[in-house]
Amino acid sequence: MDHKDAVRLQATERYLLNELDPDQLDQFEEHLFDCQDCALEVRAAAMFVEQSKNVLSKTAETIPVQVVTPVSPGWFSWLRPAFAVPLMALLLAVVGYQNLVELPTLKSASILPQIVPSASINIATRGTDVPVIPTKKGQAFSLLVDLPPDTGYPSYIADLYNPSGKIEWSLTVPAESVTNDSVSVRVPGTQRQAGVYILAVRGVPRDGNSPSEIGRHSFELRVQ
Repeated sequence: MDHKDAVRLQATERYLLNELDPDQLDQFEEHLFDCQDCALEVRAAAMFVEQSKNVLSKTAETIPVQVVTPVSPGWFSWLRPAFAVPLMALLLAVVGYQNLVELPTLKSASILPQIVPSASINIATRGTDVPVIPTKKGQAFSLLVDLPPDTGYPSYIADLYNPSGKIEWSLTVPAESVTNDSVSVRVPGTQRQAGVYILAVRGVPRDGNSPSEIGRHSFELRVQ
């Protein structure tokens, strides 16, 4: 899923409302790792929903309750001025705070350059060298992957195997992202354990057959 697809599907809103089907959910969550705009929208919207809940709960606690016998009770009785005016004022305050303080702060933080640990690996060779990547807990890192020359695949799949030998993360890489038989793969930060990991790359054929592995290489992740 690219950014245009996310906008067209209104993926941010549907993600927060749990309206995405399983395939769309997986694609959008993978897209969030690479799209700072969508990640910012999801975070800001989630914060606004949480703040709104707090405002509504506090308003309900502080407004005095008057026992009356309504002439015609209905769904819109809560819109009476005694309730609606302070509620709208609080909601406007929340919206103003989000727009004037939190969103600009998040936006400026998202565009700041970030230097992450990195290493170069060549999956075309099976050498004994194991690059070491020092990271902190939850920190992302990047791999500059050298591919075999002239593979001719329209896309590739990078699979990350953890020290237990299980696939922990995968990424689809279009051929357009490959430059001079090299591609930069950014691995999102999670609570990974230290140890030796393996990055395996599979080529996706044009005829729709199953992807075939074209190489793999090990690297050591040292979590500080």
